[in-house]
Amino acid sequence: MSDTAFAELSELQQSAGADAAIDKLIAMLTEQKEYHRLFDAQLLKKKQSMGLPLARPTSFDDVPEDKRDEFEQAYVDTARNIGKMFLDDDNISQAYMYFRTIRELDPIKAAIDNVSVRREPDEATEEILNIALYEGVNPVKGLEMMLHSHGTCNTVTAMDQQLAQLEDEDRTQAAAILVKHLYDDLKQSLKFDVEQRMTLMTPADTIRELIAGRDWLFDDGNYHIDVSHLSSVVRFARSLPGDHEALPLAMDLAEYGSHLSEQFQYPGEPPFDEFYPAHLNFFKALKGQNRDEAIAYFREKLEQEPDEPDKQLIAYVICDLLIRTEELEKAVELASQYLKDVEDPNGFSYAQLCQDAGKLDLLQKSAEEKGDLVTFTAALIQSSNA
Repeated sequence: MSDTAFAELSELQQSAGADAAIDKLIAMLTEQKEYHRLFDAQLLKKKQSMGLPLARPTSFDDVPEDKRDEFEQAYVDTARNIGKMFLDDDNISQAYMYFRTIRELDPIKAAIDNVSVRREPDEATEEILNIALYEGVNPVKGLEMMLHSHGTCNTVTAMDQQLAQLEDEDRTQAAAILVKHLYDDLKQSLKFDVEQRMTLMTPADTIRELIAGRDWLFDDGNYHIDVSHLSSVVRFARSLPGDHEALPLAMDLAEYGSHLSEQFQYPGEPPFDEFYPAHLNFFKALKGQNRDEAIAYFREKLEQEPDEPDKQLIAYVICDLLIRTEELEKAVELASQYLKDVEDPNGFSYAQLCQDAGKLDLLQKSAEEKGDLVTFTAALIQSSNA
């Protein structure tokens, strides 16, 4: 603000009053795009109209209880308008400050959706990426941006950190992005290797076709992609539904992994200790390819496992497969043996499974065994209402 602006506001206040001075202030700040100060000025105007103290325009401390709702609504409306002004100027990070305050994140998510994934990394891009991914506003777009600007390694690490916090739909989309990216990289690397050794190679469109009958590709511990990335992305792919277009790609990645030297086949938690064969069976069950055989693979692991906590892990995986393939009666039968006490608000719920499978009698029985009168009564009533 220039000295003349201060003088103009002083003169206007004396000649036309406070409202005129505030309106002039708002006009000045709008023209200069001083949006943070404009937020203060617009709430200054509101407090002036309400006859409230003006020294702290945005504070609620000097707002009496009977006027708090009115001022709060003005605060929300003003924050929304200022946020929109920043978005109109393509300043997502500053807009986010206002929309986050009033808990309205859809405009920010939509704005991030429109950001070019090919945007070159700079400070503004990093801020958007952080909001999208680490603040959870648009994690899928954030992962796409990170993949372009930071590469596969950082993106896999970020996915690992955020995986448990993602909504199911976001987790599926994020897994698909990484599966497709790694698949393309691996396919190109394999094609190059094969073409170097076979000048008249048979055309191949898939990883499965490229490695079929070519065990020499893996001789002497050879590999064509970062094996830790491969392991992580195959694990992420468990989030894909059976009809997803990326699932066959994940199956090819697991097939490739199963050909690697044993030193590069890192074991996972039960039942994925035989990492790639186990994932192949998991994906086949989801896809409906030899489903009974694939489920039997995990049931055999369950029967052979001596450790009770690991038995529960394996049972959870089998139940997950059965639920996702709509075999609810088999799922609830297995859960009644191993998962009766599992009630995860964000995951598996034995009570919900019993309800979905129409097996409330099993829930009643379990509740009675545990002395849980509330769950017993709820199941009893719901069963009688069915």
